[in-house]
Amino acid sequence: MDIKKYIATGILELYIAGLLSEEENREVDALMQVHPELLAEVISIEKAIVKLTASGAQKDIAYSFSEIQDKINRKKTKIVPISRTKVNWLQYSGWAASILVGSSLIWSISQNNQLEQQVATEKQQLKEQIEKASTNLAEAEKLITVFRDKNIISVPLAGQKISPDSYANIYWDKETKSIYIDAKGLPAPPKGKVYQVWSLTLNPLTPTSLGILDTFTANTYKVFTKENTSKSEAFGITLEPSGGSEFPNLEQLYTLGLIASTI
Repeated sequence: MDIKKYIATGILELYIAGLLSEEENREVDALMQVHPELLAEVISIEKAIVKLTASGAQKDIAYSFSEIQDKINRKKTKIVPISRTKVNWLQYSGWAASILVGSSLIWSISQNNQLEQQVATEKQQLKEQIEKASTNLAEAEKLITVFRDKNIISVPLAGQKISPDSYANIYWDKETKSIYIDAKGLPAPPKGKVYQVWSLTLNPLTPTSLGILDTFTANTYKVFTKENTSKSEAFGITLEPSGGSEFPNLEQLYTLGLIASTI
């Protein structure tokens, strides 16, 4: 358990102020028995509040009973009964004000801790968003450079019988032996299925798997990078069972495209 983080939530201040539920109080009690530093923190907060309230209270607001009795015995004062004791409420106002200030202090500390925690969380989220945006921008700039390179072979893949409206594009960098697959034109694969990319040689027809697009749903831009060391003459994309297949299921051939030099 992260003790510092737990203390920073302000729950101990709420515990002292009596603002927690019974279940929450029992939880704090149990934790203090296991973690002595929590008990020490509670004692420290209580001392601070007592010190604050004591500073605003009048110390001699009334005589003790024994002092009053001594005065009566010494002076033989005649006691006249009265119907109601008059209380100087002004004397007690110091205590009331101190208690109110103490409670307000506890609440302020709790709110401040919660605010600091919220700000820290939001700062971390913003940092992650900036880092993600920077990464996406760098990847986008890299892809633009690749797509505009005149030495890159562009291969459009047209939709086939099972899905005529589907399409894809493959960009083949022979120098780095990499291909970039733009699969934006493919529908989302059904549950338990995955798209698999194939390199094809035509005579004889020989398929070579270049890998599966297993992150298709999570990939926002539907652009994937794969290694291609084959002497490709065409590329195809089929729908296969999750994990991919050793050979392509031609009945599930979604897109196919010939490299221009082979046409």
